[in-house]
Amino acid sequence: MKQRDVFWFWLPLFASWLLMTAEGPIVSATINRLPNEVIMLAAQGIVVSLSVTIESPIINMLATSTALVRDRASFLLVRRFTVHWMLGLTAVTVAIAFTPLFDLVVVRLLEAPPAVARWVRPGLQIMTLWSAAIAWRRFLQGVLIHFNQPRKVAWGTAVRLLASGGTAVSLAMLTQWPGVIIGATSLMAGVISEAAYATWAIRPLLRHELSPDSPVAPGDPLTYRQLFWFHLPLAATTLLTLLAQPLVTFTLARLDNPTESLAAWPVLFQVMLMARAAAFALPEVVIALSQKPDTFLPLRRFSLNLTVVLTVAITFFVFSPTANFYIFIVQDMTETVGSLAMSSLAFFILYPGLATLTSWLRGLLIHHHATRDVNVGMAINLTITAVFLFGGLALHTPGLITAAIALNIASLGEVLYLIWRVSLKLPAHLPLFGPARLSVSN
Repeated sequence: MKQRDVFWFWLPLFASWLLMTAEGPIVSATINRLPNEVIMLAAQGIVVSLSVTIESPIINMLATSTALVRDRASFLLVRRFTVHWMLGLTAVTVAIAFTPLFDLVVVRLLEAPPAVARWVRPGLQIMTLWSAAIAWRRFLQGVLIHFNQPRKVAWGTAVRLLASGGTAVSLAMLTQWPGVIIGATSLMAGVISEAAYATWAIRPLLRHELSPDSPVAPGDPLTYRQLFWFHLPLAATTLLTLLAQPLVTFTLARLDNPTESLAAWPVLFQVMLMARAAAFALPEVVIALSQKPDTFLPLRRFSLNLTVVLTVAITFFVFSPTANFYIFIVQDMTETVGSLAMSSLAFFILYPGLATLTSWLRGLLIHHHATRDVNVGMAINLTITAVFLFGGLALHTPGLITAAIALNIASLGEVLYLIWRVSLKLPAHLPLFGPARLSVSN
């Protein structure tokens, strides 16, 4: 396998992630041009943080369906499994958004400022079906990736971006709705549109490779129990990953300038999401292409090169006028909030590169069905994040810089653990780093 083969498989998935991460900046740029923008942006950040945390158990449905859907029987089983998650997570959203549980989570636990908290509830209520839509489309996208159709995934994300961006701009121009209402409505329009496109895009596979008459994949049939225990560590991994966001929000709300920090954090987080889009596309590439022989070395080379490229790119962004242009012109942030964001960006330079290494190593472990190791790695990440965030609270250090240091050191700790676990899975002639050795057969 050549580097260009990996590149052309990875490129549509990267485009999908990049388009998806562009959604947040479009929405926040719209909110920044509406009245009461600091409060609305802070509320929108909490709405998104809670919604993404609730959906976390099914984010890795993409990897699960990529790895396990091989024939019609496994497709139907994973589909049923997905629907069960959709129902459960929607119930969780309803419980938080429509019952007194909201006050416990947002007011007491997150301690959001009262002016911000009052706008979080209606935004979260609009996002009721967010988790269900995400679960459905990620299940179908994983099937498309497994059957070598990653371009359809990218087209689906383009549909999502057009729907969410178009809704945000249209509502801002045609209504007097508050910013958080426009933001939540736009995000829901995007994910529902993408889920609808994925449902349409999967139809050719259902007529051919996954039809009732299609051949059964070799090996023992997949069972619900096997599916559950394969996915559960991945669900826990993503939950742990996304719990870092409420932890950051919790910390920012208790340090100096809480409202300004909460308003700056969503924009910083969006910049890091865009910077890591290339990394987020890697696990499914590694899972799908590792089914073929002699792919470890090309995938390793591609991943390490990507790590270097992303580190150079984010360094250029931070230390060139590009960051200033994005923060103050594209996002139209106020001087106070924008300056706070600008002063924190340099502390995130290593973050995208660490995310790339993490994604590559996770892909290798998932390919070897070692999903528990992925889960443990993320638990280490979250533990280190919590320790440094609470240390920042104790020392009363600047909020955004505390968050950056915590996230970087936590990512490094996870990478070191994953390197150890992957090294144990690889054949002796394929060291994780360094040249391959000749294998000896008896």
